[in-house]
Amino acid sequence: MSNREETVAQWQAEDSAVRARLAAPGVASLEQLKQYSGVEFLQAILRGELPIPPIAQTLDFNLIEAEPGRVVFQGTPAMQHYNPIGSVHGGYFCTLLDSALGCAVQSALPKGSGYTTLELKVNLIRALTDKTGPVRAIGKVIQVGGRVGVAEANIVDVEGKIYAHATTTCLVFPLP
Repeated sequence: MSNREETVAQWQAEDSAVRARLAAPGVASLEQLKQYSGVEFLQAILRGELPIPPIAQTLDFNLIEAEPGRVVFQGTPAMQHYNPIGSVHGGYFCTLLDSALGCAVQSALPKGSGYTTLELKVNLIRALTDKTGPVRAIGKVIQVGGRVGVAEANIVDVEGKIYAHATTTCLVFPLP
């Protein structure tokens, strides 16, 4: 088995293990959100204690890892993600990246804080197709303060080839 095949098998196994414990899609309540720090909230989703966001079901991607300052989402581009000109729609890239960026910022927030995206900058570097195989959006915090969070993310394939790069600026605020 080649390195590529081994990595694909590993990524698929990790995705299957995560999917096996995920809750149904939904939205956590404000009270639930307030109970956790940002990373604890994301880890509760990974444990199946809180619902997955409906967009993850719609576009068939999942949160795979969450630690302070870093998150990983995984999806496999398929025909359902295509635009009319024969490649994966830019919205798939942007949604995967926005999820990784926003959750990277969230993973650095203390209990009682929330965030929202103020700015999203995306560079699409190469096309995704249904032959690409699984990809991961890896989001990392650059800086999170009391009012602003900044993060970056890449979409990569199993060989580490970059398909897109993005940055975000998020507004950080106390939850009501």
